[in-house]
Parts: sequence; structure tokens; C-alpha cells
Amino acid sequence: MFIEPSLKGERRGWIEVICGSMFSGKTEELIRRLKRVKIANLKVEIFKPAFDTRYDKLNIVSHDTNVILSTPVESSQSILLLAQDVDVVGIDEAQFFDAEIGNVCEILATRGIRVIVAGLDMDYLGNPFGQMPHLLAKADYITKLHAICVKCGNIANISYRKTADAGQVLLGEKDIYEPRCRICAAEKP
Repeated sequence: MFIEPSLKGERRGWIEVICGSMFSGKTEELIRRLKRVKIANLKVEIFKPAFDTRYDKLNIVSHDTNVILSTPVESSQSILLLAQDVDVVGIDEAQFFDAEIGNVCEILATRGIRVIVAGLDMDYLGNPFGQMPHLLAKADYITKLHAICVKCGNIANISYRKTADAGQVLLGEKDIYEPRCRICAAEKP
């Protein structure tokens, strides 16, 4: 893929990735950054996977119920089509996007757009999740957030699944997942 180099004097884009376990505040931080962008009167487009309707079909909603309007999309390529004439692009739940999400973010950043991406860096087993390792490698800035372990109170980096379902993707909230540290995640319930 050929990307035209920036001309001198053009604005420069970059990729920011906010990652961590469930309940660590990733979406909260994404919303905070995007609201600040709006206060600065920059043009922003916000996207999320269309199938993630846990809290709302259109809005991105944090566990603390902070809300920002987004556009649900079926594929990362749709982001390129919809993010025209913008200063900033926000993307939530990046781990659920297809294999092109990293390239899409790279293209946007090369166009001079600030790209802010949030997602789970590990699945419930503690393994790298989806395209997040690829995004982390491309990121100019990374913010790793931690939750608090519900068992011992230390920092938590595992989204511990409380059910026996073995599929990697299982949408849920506190009814299915809880934050745990490595040691408590390794223990039996």
C-alpha cells in the first residue's frame, strides 16, 4: 500500500491507544478525550462495532454511564469512508474490529487525523486480543489502564470470565466478567 508523504506545513496525525482490562476506565478515558476535542471545536467522528449493543445501539456508554454519540460500523473500511474532513477519529472496542483496523488507523493518521482508539488488550484468558497487538505496535501514544481486583484489591489486568463459555468473544458486563489480578485470576472461583 502506498501512502503519499505529508507535505511540509501540513498538520500531522497520530494514533493514541487506550488499553486495559474490563472495568479499567478505557471507554471513560476515550469519552473524556473526545469531549475535550469537541470543546476545542475540532471536527470529530466516533465509531464502534455495530454488533456491540450492550448499553445502546448508537452511543458509546461507559460503565459509569458517561455517553457520547457514535456511528456503529460493520467493518473498519467503513471508517475510512465516513471519516471525511475531520480532525479527530475516536474508535471504541477496537479488539472487535477486523484485521484492517490497524491499516485504517495508519491511513487516517497519515492524512493528518488524530486517531484515538480504545480496546481490551487481552482476552479473558490473558492472551492478546484481536487486532490490539497490531494497533499497539503502530501507536504513537499508549495509555494502559488497570482496574482493581475484586478478590484482593491489587491492580487488575485480567477480565476474568465467571461463566464456562469457551468462545473468545462473549459480550457481557459485571454479570459475566470481573476484574482480577494475575494471581486471583489463576485461582478457581
